[in-house]
Amino acid sequence: MYCVGVDIGGMSIKIGVVDSNGKLIKKDRVVTDIAGGPHKIISDIGKLILSLVDPYDNDFAGVGIGCPGAINSSAGVVDRAFNLNWYKVPLAEELMRMVNRRTLVSNDANCAALGETMFGVGRTYTDTIFLTLGTGVGGGIVLGGKLYEGNEGKGAEMGHTVLVVDGEQCSCGRKGCLEAYCSATALIRDTQKAMEKDKSSKMWEYAEGSLDKVSGKTAFECSKLGDKSAIKVVDRYIKYLGEGMLNFANIFRPQAIILGGGICAQGDYLIYKLKDYCKDRNYGFADTPRFDILAAQLGNDAGIIGAAALIFSNNQ
Repeated sequence: MYCVGVDIGGMSIKIGVVDSNGKLIKKDRVVTDIAGGPHKIISDIGKLILSLVDPYDNDFAGVGIGCPGAINSSAGVVDRAFNLNWYKVPLAEELMRMVNRRTLVSNDANCAALGETMFGVGRTYTDTIFLTLGTGVGGGIVLGGKLYEGNEGKGAEMGHTVLVVDGEQCSCGRKGCLEAYCSATALIRDTQKAMEKDKSSKMWEYAEGSLDKVSGKTAFECSKLGDKSAIKVVDRYIKYLGEGMLNFANIFRPQAIILGGGICAQGDYLIYKLKDYCKDRNYGFADTPRFDILAAQLGNDAGIIGAAALIFSNNQ
């Protein structure tokens, strides 16, 4: 059995054929023609799908779509996607008419969570939390091997749980959200503040003397060199991310928390620090199951494979 995964982005849409083992057989992409409107984009997606699945038509089970924004997954409707200029778009219904197969849609972070759990680093687990640490903080929840999306498919907005009441301003309009402390954007902000306070920090050299060249790597790489200001930035970041993870662990008791996004390029350096922070702070840790902390594995193909997993998981 084969399914198609569609990963909708603001610049391009990646589409691939995935087998029942989660292996990406073939893929292609099409430009996201935002100016052409949703119907043009859906038409472009449908045409590419039909060309990709032609050799597998008899075993083609359906299409899963990962889309940014507020998605009503039960209705298959994109209620709002700001970066696409979409409002109340019946995405699943329109595409299903073109491809004549079952079509499901969910938020892109939810898809990534399901893909990593079914076919990635979390494949030996049934209960996982997935967090993407990028420009913002997205996430997804898998319980009992099934994606948990909440009412109208709009749950799992873990980046917008509040860590600090009246804390740092978040892009969502609230203050003190996890995203305002644990995104790459927040890490860059805190790195720049630390550099302004410490003109002798190695972070200045790493950033070529410019605050504009600070990245999510700056503090981490300089902390490895023993820079005291960089170490403080990293320790603060680990504290807030660790507390957020502990909150989710106390609510859901997952077997594993999976981390994706650019910051996870720090690999074991990040993972070991988080494990060390969390190991004795878990509520009732003496009598409560520990959770594993893992770096995501599917990389740039996570969106495609995760979207296809929507169909595979609903056929189980």
